[in-house]
Amino acid sequence: MNEELEIVRSFLKGRLNIDPARITVEATLAELDIDSLMLLELFFEFEERLDVNLSQNLPTPKTIGQLIEIVKGLKRAPTAG
Repeated sequence: MNEELEIVRSFLKGRLNIDPARITVEATLAELDIDSLMLLELFFEFEERLDVNLSQNLPTPKTIGQLIEIVKGLKRAPTAG
């Protein structure tokens, strides 16, 4: 299991009491009732747990898989400084 998916599952279980089995890479944010504010909180969770830097121009994912790909891209991005 990949680290990013486990972070999403843990976060959504704690915040929205969503059964982790429902949280798959194919699951859409809409079907999990993840609104834009919850998505932002998820990005901040990734920033804190994985030490990635959020940019102002992040695309809006439609699925958990797209969200994970965005985060993986941030992990690969070179850091300034």
